[in-house]
Amino acid sequence: MNMINPLTNNTLFANVSVLLARFGLSAIFIMAGLNKIQQYDGSAQYMASVGLPGELLPLVIALEVIGGLFILIGLLNQITALALALFCVVSAILFHANFADQMQFIMFFKNIAMAGGFLVLAAHGAGQWSVDQVITNKSNN
Repeated sequence: MNMINPLTNNTLFANVSVLLARFGLSAIFIMAGLNKIQQYDGSAQYMASVGLPGELLPLVIALEVIGGLFILIGLLNQITALALALFCVVSAILFHANFADQMQFIMFFKNIAMAGGFLVLAAHGAGQWSVDQVITNKSNN
């Protein structure tokens, strides 16, 4: 047993971990996108408060909901994870860079942490329990 990395060869742990990571990372985006649909006018006004045109809101909603679903099922995982990582960083800078406000400070670093999680998914893929894996297996046969 490797004392430094005891879980290195544990395939079940790796598969469960990646699935749970995808679930956790996707849930916040799916829920946020659906909330923006329900609170469309308020979301557009919030975007306008930082100088962004409300016309971008449908694109944001699409990225959050569709991107979240893609991460959840593991479809086009690496591209989607990179897009969502970039989205997290840009959102942190645009909406949460007021470090004098404790809540914005926390939200800023929450976004940065999520970007880190997405970068790990982008680097290592969606795992064995994903649509990407099914597609890869079919194309290799």
